[in-house]
Order: sequence, then C-alpha cells, then structure tokens
Amino acid sequence: MNVTTLPKPPRVGLVSLGCPKALVDSERIMTKLRADGYDMSPDYAGADVVLVNTCGFLDSAKEESLEAIGEAIAENGRVVVTGCLGNEAEIIRARFPQVLAVTGPQQYEEVVAAVHEAAPPIRNAFIDLVPESGLKLTPRHYSYIKISEGCNHRCAFCIIPSIRGDLISRRPDAILREAEKLIAAGTEELLVISQDTSAYGVDIRHQPRMWQGREIRAHMTDLARELGMLGAWVRLHYVYPYPHVDNVIPLMAEGLVLPYLDIPFQHASPKVLRAMRRPANDAKVLERIRNWRTIAPELAIRSSFVVGFPGETEEDFQYLLNWLQEAQLDRVGAFKFEPVEGAAANALPDPVPEELKQERYERIMALSARISADKLAAKVGSTIDVLIDRVDEDAAPAEGPDKGHFDAPHPEHHHDVGATGRSKADAPEIDGEVHLRDAAGLKPGDIVSVKVEDSDEHDLYGAPISSQQS
Repeated sequence: MNVTTLPKPPRVGLVSLGCPKALVDSERIMTKLRADGYDMSPDYAGADVVLVNTCGFLDSAKEESLEAIGEAIAENGRVVVTGCLGNEAEIIRARFPQVLAVTGPQQYEEVVAAVHEAAPPIRNAFIDLVPESGLKLTPRHYSYIKISEGCNHRCAFCIIPSIRGDLISRRPDAILREAEKLIAAGTEELLVISQDTSAYGVDIRHQPRMWQGREIRAHMTDLARELGMLGAWVRLHYVYPYPHVDNVIPLMAEGLVLPYLDIPFQHASPKVLRAMRRPANDAKVLERIRNWRTIAPELAIRSSFVVGFPGETEEDFQYLLNWLQEAQLDRVGAFKFEPVEGAAANALPDPVPEELKQERYERIMALSARISADKLAAKVGSTIDVLIDRVDEDAAPAEGPDKGHFDAPHPEHHHDVGATGRSKADAPEIDGEVHLRDAAGLKPGDIVSVKVEDSDEHDLYGAPISSQQS
C-alpha cells in the first residue's frame, strides 16, 4: 500500500504590537497564511520567517517596534515587517537593511506575498487548516471585531489618518456574518473596535444591506442592536460622543449591549480641546453622562486623557481634575503628550516641561485611582456576572487587599483553586479584573454569578454564588 507522507509546512513566527486594531490585522494575516498551509511557530528558533506587526502612533511606540524588529533579526534573521511603522520604510531599512520586506497597515496581500517569497508554501489538498471562523490571537471566548478603518478627524496630536487614511466602513452584513461565525466557534464577548465607532457608516451614507431577510443600516445604533441579538456580550470601544450615542444607551438598559462605553475625551478644558481640534462642550457632556446613567444605572465609562499638551496651564489642568471629580468616570487612562513626527501639535507654542508633565500625570492617575476605589467599594455585597478568563488550579491561595481575600471575610471557604475574570464593566487588558476563590469546575468562557466580597483601587474579589453558604 502506498502511503502519502505529508511534507512539513513552513512555520511563521509573529510579533504583534500596538492596539487591538493591529491585533485584528495580525489575525487576518495569520488566517490567510494558515489557509495557505503555514504553521505558526511559538518561538524564533522554530520559524522559517518572522512577521513583526508594528505600531507607529507615538515615538515611544516606534522605538518599541524598532527594538522588536532588531530582536527578531538577532534571533532569527529572516524578518518581514508590516503595520503602521511600515509607512516609514526608510527608517526601518536605514536601521535594519537586512529585513526581507516592509509593508504598511492593512496591506494583507503584500504581507502574505512577502511571506510566500521568504518561505514558499507547500500546497496540500489533504488538510483543511483554517476553521470557518478564522484564526484568533485572543482567547477563544472573546474576539475583537473591526467595523471600519481610518478616521475623518484631524486631531492635532494624532497621525492616524495619515497612516490609515480616511474612514472606510465595512458592510453591516459582512460584520454580522463574521460575528455569527465567531460566536459559533465559542466567542462569548464581542469587542467592537475602529478608529471612530460612532462614525460607522458615514462614508457610505449608512447604506442598508440585507441580513436574515431584513434591511440593516450601516449605522452604529443599528449594528449594535443586531450584534446584541446574536447572544454574546457586546462591548463598544472608541466611541465619540456624537448625539446619536444617546440612542445606544437604551440598548444597554435592555441588556442587548453591555453597559460600557469607551470614550476618548482626551481633556476637559475648552481651551485645550480647541487646540487639540476636538469638540469642546464639557458642560453638555457632563449633562449627557448624568442622563445616560439615569437610563442605564450600571453604565461604566472608561476614557483616556492627554496631559502636558502644548499650552496647557495649571488652570487648564485643574479644570480637568475638577471635571473628572464631577464626571466620576469608572476607568481612566492617561498619557503624557509626546511630539510625533507629522502631528500638527508639534508646531504649537508653549511646550510643557517634561517634569511638569510627569507631575500632572501622577496627579490625574492618583485622582482616578481614588474615584475607582470608591466606585468599586460600593459594589461589595452585590452580585455581578463575571466572564472567566483563566483558571489556576495549582496556585497557592491568592491574597486580596489588606488581610487577604482568602483569609477574610470567609476563611471557611479557603481553597487552592482560583480564577480570574471580568465583569461587564471591564474590557480585557485595559480595565480591572474580578478575582475568585472556590472556582473549582470553572473554565475560561464561563459566565457565572459572583458575590463581591472585597475590592481595591482596580479589582474586585469574590466567589461564585454556588460556593456561597446560606
């Protein structure tokens, strides 16, 4: 009997840097490469070629990307570079002339062609390498779903439009079809991402498409409703506070969309916002936040802010702190202004000294931590839904704040099995976590009811309801 010996497929190593949108790009590239017969290598040594997906948003991110390229070259030697920094190929080639190819963001065909040339694929009809849902670099139970590329804003500190271009929206039926496949493959949470989620469909005039026998507009509200009807958690990221965002809040109250908004406010001072070329109606925003919380009391709002923007005075910064105190945002990230080549803000007068930027950064993060600690403490004693991210059956008893979660308040429930998950108020990697004791039998992707027992500045601690004693 003749036995066919299958040749070993070429292997690709991947280093993916930057934001979730870049991670989605990496997933699409790897899905295509797997369809072409490639295997993924978990290390440099086993890879026939290494793909580095770079970030180019800030100078610090560019340097991190260059360091990653250098490491890949040192460890492997056969490197293809893609992503946002790929738009500055001359910088990459000047430092690393031995890279095999350099492509920009979203240039999937060019990346795949470069990998094909570096390590030619071995075609084989015996194996179907790709599941219908595609390949994922995130855990099976949550998935990022990109609804558009590019951005029509021209914020003074940002170069994203020059890297990724103007807004280009995907068809709503294509997005829903992708979401449906992801859920069928085990996804419990869909994280909707773009450069500007609120602007979805503007470029195609919200053109409707047929989906399951009815027309669905290419509009944020319509898309959020339809995604919610698929049955998974739906989390909205990068939402600009346009007026129609008000129409999404009732969907949260109905349970179709998670009561969570990621809104990049960036600042509160009207003067600084104008210099940033961003909307500057802070009082109206505070009123809308109050109205949103009236409709959806569990609403969690996360945001990011820039400190030390050129011309920012102490009065401007104090205005921001006062605004945050009133807004009571649930999750806050901040970064110090950093000049980026090509950004309009570089030409603005009155730069803020680095030591003052650092001081303001520490002050805003300290205030945010106090607000977060108070809001989380208010949840102690309540019952919340938690999506399990990981379970550690071999861990020693974990410690919570102060006396330790496993020592108080329920020492009779002391157990070696712990789990970590997230509530509806927590996005993966950027927000807090919920740490569970007595988590035997749980697995990643489970959604369980949890009694909250303790809290700190960022995280909650508790136990599954089934482990509670009456």
